[in-house]
Amino acid sequence: MAEQMDSTRLRSLVDGVLATLYQSYRHQDLPELCERLGLPPVPPNDGTSKHDRLKASLHACPDEWLVRVVQALLDTERMSFGQTRDLQDAIWIGRPHVEIPGRTRRELARDFDLVCHLGYPDRFLVLLGQFWDLGENEFEVWGPHLGTLHADIQRHVIRFQDDWTTEYLFEQLGALDAPHPRFGRFIEGLASPAVLPDEQAQRRFVEFANQHLQPIGAQLREEGEADGYPQFHLAQLGRGTARRPRNLIFATLGKPDIRFTSALDNDIEIAEQEDKILVYDRPVGKGGLLWSDLLSWWQETRDADDAALALYDRMKASLPDRSEGQKNLFWLYHHIYKRQLSDVPALLPEIWVHWDPKSIRQRRERALQNLRMDFLMLLPGNRRVVLEVDGMQHYTRDEGTKPDSAKYAATMAGDRDLKFRGYEVFRFGRDELRDRDRARPVVADFFSSLLGRSPDPSS
Repeated sequence: MAEQMDSTRLRSLVDGVLATLYQSYRHQDLPELCERLGLPPVPPNDGTSKHDRLKASLHACPDEWLVRVVQALLDTERMSFGQTRDLQDAIWIGRPHVEIPGRTRRELARDFDLVCHLGYPDRFLVLLGQFWDLGENEFEVWGPHLGTLHADIQRHVIRFQDDWTTEYLFEQLGALDAPHPRFGRFIEGLASPAVLPDEQAQRRFVEFANQHLQPIGAQLREEGEADGYPQFHLAQLGRGTARRPRNLIFATLGKPDIRFTSALDNDIEIAEQEDKILVYDRPVGKGGLLWSDLLSWWQETRDADDAALALYDRMKASLPDRSEGQKNLFWLYHHIYKRQLSDVPALLPEIWVHWDPKSIRQRRERALQNLRMDFLMLLPGNRRVVLEVDGMQHYTRDEGTKPDSAKYAATMAGDRDLKFRGYEVFRFGRDELRDRDRARPVVADFFSSLLGRSPDPSS
């Protein structure tokens, strides 16, 4: 999200910088300085002070120019850390950013092992100095900087690595209560190749960080590369929904025969063929619905010698015989994460998103589209992710012999409706998943990006 820019504060901050900046320039230098910073022309030298001339230029500057002026100051002028910090925070708050609450920051810091970053201590210190006040005077070049946070970090974090916990370091930096954009950019910096010139170390940190970020609907996402190393950007994952599911009807072997035993409490009952329908009716927490949650529910409600295999087989049995793509997607997901299943979201097949006791033919133009989805995943941050494997039935009729634009339009309308309700919809083409071996890298890359978790190396 982004907050509205406070132009009055921004103008005041720029004026504060100009009040010290003028000392580095002569009167005849001011026109070129204003041009470089994107300020209006400075008034002629009529005997007024350099600062007053710069103030007059700033007074004539429209509000919509201020962000550009601030960026020029940051790019070209030497300032104290406090001035730089305040200008950065003022413009960053007006740009899209991810809000990371204090609890998430503290829990991340508490679990953060700095060992990889301390393998590159100089790079790590440079990063800290970019975002936090280490007590150094940028204009003082003589002698060692003793009694500063910079010196303390060198001693207690880098030299004697067990002196300070990472949580305590974050407290000393001011990271736990810093503005959201600054903390987010700091997290991006920790994943940067400029700080960690080791791809495997980068990915380990990203996977660790995402375990803490995903419950708040955020993720470090790979976007491009720099000098052959991956670059990661902090991104807000789908908007999700403020509501949590109450009933999950999935892995059905036919249309559910449902009735409400208490309409006031939304209590439902499968009236007939209960064994052909699975209903998960437990609360879904902020971490989403994991395979381990689903397995625990299955074990407590059924007798099975091998509960995990029995649950897998029961869900697999609901997949349509004619959809090899769905079968391959289901098999590949469980195979590539076979050693991490307890920690990954459950992949729910044949999930009912809408339900209507009447048929589409009976409802006609008032019919709900896309009643049942191929797969659903409930991720941290209340994200609801629908996965669809498009077969010919989505855009043809008469056994796939004739194109049907009306069916395709209905499918797209259903997607739009789901997206407006806060769902994320991803579609796989039939040919992408028809061959399991060829589909493996496609599926692995997709889930790695979606979940921020690398597949098992042995898969």
